Amino acid sequence: MKRFWESVKIAFQSLAANKLRAFLTMLGIIIGVGAVVAMMSIGYGAQESVISSVQDIGSNLIIVVPGNREEQQQGFERMLGEDKDKEALKVEDAAMIEKDAVYIKGAAPAILNSSIVSYLNKNNRSSVYASNEKAEDIYNFDIDTGKFYSSSDVKNASNVAVIGQTVINKIFGKIDPLGKIIKIDGKNFTVIGTIKPKGTDQFGNDQDNAVSIPITTAQRKLYGIDYINMIIAQSTTEEDMGRASEEVEKILRKAHNLRANESNDFTVQNQTQLLDILGTITNIFTITISSIAGIALLVGGIGIMNIMLVSVTERTREIGIRKAVGAKNKDILFQFLTESVVLSITGGIAGIAFAVIVSLVLNRFTILTTSISAFPIILALTFSTVVGLFFGIYPAMRAARLNPIEALRYE
Repeated sequence: MKRFWESVKIAFQSLAANKLRAFLTMLGIIIGVGAVVAMMSIGYGAQESVISSVQDIGSNLIIVVPGNREEQQQGFERMLGEDKDKEALKVEDAAMIEKDAVYIKGAAPAILNSSIVSYLNKNNRSSVYASNEKAEDIYNFDIDTGKFYSSSDVKNASNVAVIGQTVINKIFGKIDPLGKIIKIDGKNFTVIGTIKPKGTDQFGNDQDNAVSIPITTAQRKLYGIDYINMIIAQSTTEEDMGRASEEVEKILRKAHNLRANESNDFTVQNQTQLLDILGTITNIFTITISSIAGIALLVGGIGIMNIMLVSVTERTREIGIRKAVGAKNKDILFQFLTESVVLSITGGIAGIAFAVIVSLVLNRFTILTTSISAFPIILALTFSTVVGLFFGIYPAMRAARLNPIEALRYE
């Protein structure tokens, strides 16, 4: 153990004697380790943000959209208001799900759109969420002031609206919005409530730039449509989500008169499936970017091998003297291998510090959420150590095999 610490001490003395060269050699390791840790922290942060955002929408959710799984792009276009003649979902579908499904405690039809919201001479483009009175619970719309629209408002297609904080800031400023008349695409609506702030989601979308109105009002008076582009249902418990999804599928197939050999004209996904899909996407992103960043570690390893070969050449006479006074080949091998590993570990630690700084900056000044855990740090440090060992073996073996007589003669 004493010999080990002596070798480490000599290694640091060697680095200190050539500070600039040592730093330039470690640069590849610093960049590689820093990039790997930073990318993995961004990936973990994205996963946590995705989970948080999905859970903010509501708990135990089952989402139904038009189109089967092979037609997801078409379904997405329909959600944007295109291909209207082929819509598969109706308000009655949501009512039937809520009535007949044992494992569903609530279902809300929804129309999602974007409209111009204005008050006096100020206007703003906002997301419009049209639904029924159950949306307050299912969508997690926490009322700040006023109230949410009622079943009576939905039944009578009342021109009432509940608005988010960004809408308030954009068109009202410091004016109390309750009771005021706003226009949504030119139609008058009375503000009856405001929604507590939610902030931005993981994609940078402002969740507070939203207006919610009764779905019947949206269909009859605002958009002139008889279909919906989403149903959000809530299962009784998290454990029942699978059975609830199966129930929803059976009910909708029966309602749409689909034969046994016909594919669904809708897609049912529960919250767990959505989280799995989004988690897979972020994992692929993290692994891909981290793998690319790992190339920098290999480049750094090549730099270490190169500088260690130069070091062997510069210290040939020193090696000869050590062998002349009794040092064995394994002692020389161990010394140069220690120097290579110390070089890579020092670069790894500096890279981790660099990654922490980058993560803090991203958290502070961008919409990205980062989360540094022990795993990427341990992984990056282990990999940098292995790189130091691997690329240090050849220079160390070359130093150990030097003939002591020829080494002493070396000028």
